[in-house]
Amino acid sequence: MRPSATSKRNQAFVVSLLTLCATLSIATTVGIVTILLTESFGFFSRIDLGDFLLGTEWTIGRSKNEADYKYGIWPLLLGTLRITLIAMAIAIPLGLTTAVYLSEYAPRWVRSILKPVLEILAGMPTVVLGYFAVVVITPSLLEPLGFKPYNAMSAGIAVGILCLPLVSSLAEDALQAVPRGLREAAYGLGGTRFDSVVKVVIPAAMSGIVSAFLLAFARAIGETMIVALAAGSIPTFTVDPRGPSQTMTGFIVEVFQSEDVIPGTIAYYSIYAVALTLFLLTFITTLIGQFVRRRYREAYE
Repeated sequence: MRPSATSKRNQAFVVSLLTLCATLSIATTVGIVTILLTESFGFFSRIDLGDFLLGTEWTIGRSKNEADYKYGIWPLLLGTLRITLIAMAIAIPLGLTTAVYLSEYAPRWVRSILKPVLEILAGMPTVVLGYFAVVVITPSLLEPLGFKPYNAMSAGIAVGILCLPLVSSLAEDALQAVPRGLREAAYGLGGTRFDSVVKVVIPAAMSGIVSAFLLAFARAIGETMIVALAAGSIPTFTVDPRGPSQTMTGFIVEVFQSEDVIPGTIAYYSIYAVALTLFLLTFITTLIGQFVRRRYREAYE
């Protein structure tokens, strides 16, 4: 049966709409990258690139005199990575074990309770988690251990709580997608449920699990509100989590909102330079994720 003229018009309309949406997505991405590149040129054309890439001091936003600026990116980069790694140390093991439990062990009534709780946690505003870090995590858990009132550890813990439901949800979806026959084959060979999970299910779902990890990593890198409230907003070249820290996103927010930053100044253009660095970091993370997914997909499909 040949499609009617109305059906053809409907199909053409849907295809045109989908093409328009895809084009807008690509155009938006290209536009953002173009703006970052062009505006960053105003920064890199006025500073020494070597100092930016290798310097260990960052004073833009701290000093009003451009002659006193230090613009080494490493304090902001280390602050970002320090908080992100703390968050991943919390979100990845807890999220993966939660996903394995929900997928392979949990009774139906337990799933009916835990799933909504994780969904509520995933939808919690980040400002609430930032406030929780400041008024609960730091004074109750960290200050008795010698941590300063604003510190990287508190922000990292809160970001880890934020990323935990993301890891558990995506990892559980990956585990659920493993064919039932693989589990039954493991049982048929005399394996226990634990053997099936560790030696069969998790390796077979590794592509999706790694995707969950990297997506959470990118989410933690881009987090702003929690680190702005809990980390202290002071760029420091250290890996010590007990003191204050500032991430790249935190710097962007602080400088962008400052009344002292005038368009055309180094401080103004530094916003775009830091944003470009942040974009490149997340872009590299995405490329690594695609490589890992292809590798494991080839191994287990």
